[in-house]
Amino acid sequence: MAETDAGSTQHVSASPTPAVGVADGACGSTTSASSRPSSCATVGPWNDEGAEFLTLDFTQNREVVHRWRKLPTCDEFVASRRSKHTMVTYKGALYVFGGETATIRLRVITFRALRRMTVRGAFESIATVVTALLCLGMYLFSGQSGAKSTSSLFQFHFATSTWSRISTDHILRAAPPSPHRRYGHTMVAHNRFLYVFGGAAENILPSDLHFYDLDCHVWCVVQPAPSSCGPSGRLFHTAVILGDCMYVFGGTIDNNVRSSEIFRFQLSAYPRCTLHDDFGRLLESRQFCDLRFLIGKDRVPIFAHIAIVAARSVYLRNKIKQCREQEPVGVPFSEREFPEGSLPDSPSANFTRTKDPNVLDVSIPDAEPFAFEMVLDYIYTDKIDPTQRGQEPGSNGVVLLMMAVYRLALQFGMNRLEALAIQYLEAMLGVKNVLVALQNASRLNLRYIKEYCLRFIIKECNYNQIVMSKEFETLEQPLMVEIIRSRQSPPVRTNNDLLPARSDEPTLEQDMIAFIEHGVGAEFCDITLVSGPISKPVHKVILAARSAYFEAMFRSWMPESNTVHVSLGEIVPSEHAFRTLLRYIYYGCTDMKPEDSLYLFAAPPFYGFTNNRLQVFCKENLETNIRTENVLEILEAADRIQANEMKRHALKLIVEQFSKIAGQDKLKHLSRELLLDVITAVADNINGQENGLRRISSETNRVDSSDSIIADSTDSDKTI
Repeated sequence: MAETDAGSTQHVSASPTPAVGVADGACGSTTSASSRPSSCATVGPWNDEGAEFLTLDFTQNREVVHRWRKLPTCDEFVASRRSKHTMVTYKGALYVFGGETATIRLRVITFRALRRMTVRGAFESIATVVTALLCLGMYLFSGQSGAKSTSSLFQFHFATSTWSRISTDHILRAAPPSPHRRYGHTMVAHNRFLYVFGGAAENILPSDLHFYDLDCHVWCVVQPAPSSCGPSGRLFHTAVILGDCMYVFGGTIDNNVRSSEIFRFQLSAYPRCTLHDDFGRLLESRQFCDLRFLIGKDRVPIFAHIAIVAARSVYLRNKIKQCREQEPVGVPFSEREFPEGSLPDSPSANFTRTKDPNVLDVSIPDAEPFAFEMVLDYIYTDKIDPTQRGQEPGSNGVVLLMMAVYRLALQFGMNRLEALAIQYLEAMLGVKNVLVALQNASRLNLRYIKEYCLRFIIKECNYNQIVMSKEFETLEQPLMVEIIRSRQSPPVRTNNDLLPARSDEPTLEQDMIAFIEHGVGAEFCDITLVSGPISKPVHKVILAARSAYFEAMFRSWMPESNTVHVSLGEIVPSEHAFRTLLRYIYYGCTDMKPEDSLYLFAAPPFYGFTNNRLQVFCKENLETNIRTENVLEILEAADRIQANEMKRHALKLIVEQFSKIAGQDKLKHLSRELLLDVITAVADNINGQENGLRRISSETNRVDSSDSIIADSTDSDKTI
């Protein structure tokens, strides 16, 4: 499309093939193209009745997830290089309007029919902002107004016309921080994620792509695919979502140079990993509990599961071993004695009694029940929320609770939780609660927190206000003396006073890897899975937490000899597929061989996983990783599970690359039936080529004959 004036829109096709209804700039015609792939296969689980089918796309131009691609230059369509413009999508195309060039600011349309809305809620006045629209709300991140800038994320609720700030400061977890405050960036919404790219942050132009998960409330950085060709850092560009792709156009790059480049980023549509949610749901339901902690002097009972607790804490694992040696397991729950009045008032009063009567008692007399429950939350989900009962994040009660959690983290050797508790306390301590924290730290002998409180109190900006407060009047005399002396001669801060980084401490996934793969949890196994000739001791509660199939089985009856045979319908998975299934159940791993994907595609609906995440990865694995090196293994797997379309595709690839595959040792070990299938496919291909040559030869002879007749006719005309 030729360049238009400043006030008109300009239109660029966004898809690699002509999009439906895209106007051709040269002649004004309309082109259309089907989005249906030219080559696809359907893989059924194992039968044709009532099965969910997976459609595979084997086209050559299939996009790699998380890959940046620079699209052809669009100067012919979008004219000048620009920034501060707008871009929207409509019917598979991108519409670009307005903006600034190096020499002129383009005209902007003014809408006179706008209606002013009265909104409520906390919101910071920022002039240069970006927003994203999703479901029933509008989201706003960072921005700038003069010298004022913020890194906050806000949500505007359309139904109530109210603003609210989305804060995750009160949730303790090992997660990356939010992006630095910036302006001139873009934010778009896709599925339940907000994607932030570009902008100017602290006088630099970052090229990282951040996303915010609206379900997990966590910021992360997207790692691009190795084959990416991504944009450099820029600001005042535009970004839009079209299908599963994000398009970035224009913007200002280094030294106020404006760009006319357009990039496409292939977004992922993976269902999120539910490992943390599944374990958290198991803790909340109190099903299949085989462990009872007796907390505090009142021996308040809090129920848990040996396998998960032993996986996360070496201290608690050794405690469980000691109690196993001292107290035999097997006393029915109904015969256990509770201190009078302790059960109804305990944090675990609303537990569910299971049919399994075997419960191990572990006593921890120096812990507080609510603090210990928060530690359990971290053990099961890798995060805790101190405000889940409605308290204010900086209230005295929450601060004291977090100090109790910190003490338990020290006692249990949970370094990551220790660092998270310190991080929370440092963020929430203020002039109103620091004296309470100081007294409690002194009483519990928490040296690091006590020294931090003293340093906070003697700061010039805090000291007078704290000393003149009523709380200071009731402070214990030794602490008063310590504050005054610290004020007169402040202690020299050394490196030992700083909390070491804990980023290398294991996460929930890493602990579960060690538990199942490295033999840490071998002595806690209570059930055996059998797949063909393979048997693997595992843990009942982990299977029940992750699979509705196993949960229903263990609630109804226990299998004979504590042995369960694993199959997918009538098909027994291969050894590799069986181990891949266990890795997914224990720690959410989705790395697998393509042939394993054929076996495991039906696992999510068959075993009742929370979502179809494993299924989606199986699909992508089959689409992208079938090569000459593994096509024979895939042929065997497809034949075994009767996935006929996949088998035909494998045979087609073998025929096309037969010169490379013929020398593989694996070909010699194929079954007789599969060798016949390969020979038949090669023969059909040769016959097809011969028939094609005959047809071409016949057509050539027909053309030569026609030319001869025409030549003879011409000679006759000349003679006449």
